[in-house]
Amino acid sequence: MKVWMAGMGILALAIASLSFRPKDSLARREKLSEYGFFQGALAELKPADRVIPYTVNTALFSNYAEKLRFIYIPEGEIVAYNDSVVLNFPKGTVLIKNFYYPLDFRKPEKGRQILETRLLVHLESGWEAWPYRWNDEQTEAFYDPAAETRMITYIDKSGKKITTPYAIPNKNQCKGCHIRDQKMMPIGTSARQLNGDYSYISGKENQLTHLQRIGLLTGLIEIDKAPKLAVWDNPASGTIDQRARAYLDANCAHCHSRSGPANTSGLFLDIDEKDPGHLGVNKTPIAAGRGAGDLQFDIVPGEPHKSIMVFRMKTNDPAIAMPEIGREQVHKEGVALIEEWIRSKR
Repeated sequence: MKVWMAGMGILALAIASLSFRPKDSLARREKLSEYGFFQGALAELKPADRVIPYTVNTALFSNYAEKLRFIYIPEGEIVAYNDSVVLNFPKGTVLIKNFYYPLDFRKPEKGRQILETRLLVHLESGWEAWPYRWNDEQTEAFYDPAAETRMITYIDKSGKKITTPYAIPNKNQCKGCHIRDQKMMPIGTSARQLNGDYSYISGKENQLTHLQRIGLLTGLIEIDKAPKLAVWDNPASGTIDQRARAYLDANCAHCHSRSGPANTSGLFLDIDEKDPGHLGVNKTPIAAGRGAGDLQFDIVPGEPHKSIMVFRMKTNDPAIAMPEIGREQVHKEGVALIEEWIRSKR
């Protein structure tokens, strides 16, 4: 009996060591597996208890990488609904974003290569980014705050073989995108981004409704009254204006907003901006330098080829390209959407 109890004690300690328990331990781990966010083989990314998968209505473009996203909510905590910027996540929350490429976008069953996992951790002192880099064997990801550029190869949706650099940002670059009002914050977990369906194991359900139903979200208003961002590449989700504004909100507004790092530019691209001038219409850039491409205005109504916004989206020159991170390739589909939007402004 004593041997059995001793064995159970050792097992309990082993399980505890794999659990991320923000209330009594906020220490950063060197290996991703040490948090216990995922069950089984790490590369399967099968979530453990209280690790909730999620998606967003319109994602930030990241060099055509796919993403698998999860939220960890610590035991005994609950998220407070907020319909403005981001949900009010309790201390100890971890946002988990895994970046990967299918080996063949046409046939996901052929496998994938996970490149990095970014953790955004809500500490007592505020939010902090902890970046992890996956090994070639796809067995583990290790904490690494330094930048690195890797060459990756995949088959795209048209069947073309693509070989391209993929830049993993350093920790400070992560901070650069997540700063709002001089504080680091999440940028993709707003009500308007989460107000959409997700196919859970239990079935398809609205994500906000799901979080409420499982007891992890409080204060949710009627779902049809909650803000909802259009899906940029789904015409059924909104007008060309709504989808283009959603794309700019997701890809540009974390910097180009009144509370973002690019607030001195006067170009504000968040979804709530109403002033056409601040959205770039007939607006001259303040300090674009080479980024202006000898063009005069950020947006020239009806003429995307004369618009600085399109010029900067259509290049992968690191001194000109916007956004600055995750742009080793031009997002052709995103460019086409913004061009169509500008043409509609005649």
